[in-house]
Amino acid sequence: MPTTEKTAARIVVAPDFGVWRNAEDSGVQRKILTDANGRTEDAAMFERFAPGARRAARDDPHGREIFVLEGSYADSAGRYPAGTYLRNPSGFENTGSSDEGCLLFVRRGDCAAADIARVVVDTASSSWHPGLVEGLKVMPLHAHGTEHVALVDWQPGTFFQPHSHFGGEEILVLAGEFADEHGEYPAGTWISSPHLSRHTPFSTKGCRILVKTGHLATTAATRVG
Repeated sequence: MPTTEKTAARIVVAPDFGVWRNAEDSGVQRKILTDANGRTEDAAMFERFAPGARRAARDDPHGREIFVLEGSYADSAGRYPAGTYLRNPSGFENTGSSDEGCLLFVRRGDCAAADIARVVVDTASSSWHPGLVEGLKVMPLHAHGTEHVALVDWQPGTFFQPHSHFGGEEILVLAGEFADEHGEYPAGTWISSPHLSRHTPFSTKGCRILVKTGHLATTAATRVG
């Protein structure tokens, strides 16, 4: 069974796809999910910090988003436990460290030039809002222009209506199993769907997903890291 699906419509990266590779900084490893022309400056990836690892300061020309999956992560502005969402715009000094070790989901290169606010959300203490259908709840994390980022919690047996995505959609399955008419996606799966892609999502087992919409180019393009 293939670990990565690549079609004109979307990219699906399975949890066991790819290998961990050493980054420039000692004690930091990366698993690239997708990038543009092989450049990590515009990429979705997992980053793993060994206990005590430090990353040298650097600027991401188009910003960096981080979701702390395990452990705790720190930068020049604070320390962030698992479940924290960070959005660092261009110009923010991206130091990084972890005393205990951590696992991060990182999205680089997607912050619009006018989107200059730094965002920090501790999702463990933030409020959920009712979703559009019964069994769904949403925690907004960030919005700018057409772009929206949120956590979405699906109770078992929740079904959503068919819909399309202006500006595309990216999903990281954090827990449980997400599904649509194209397949089933367990925790750790990353899905990228381009502008005006359409599907009918549901979850028979229940799941929690990190969702980003409205940020992809309006021309279909796929890429695998």
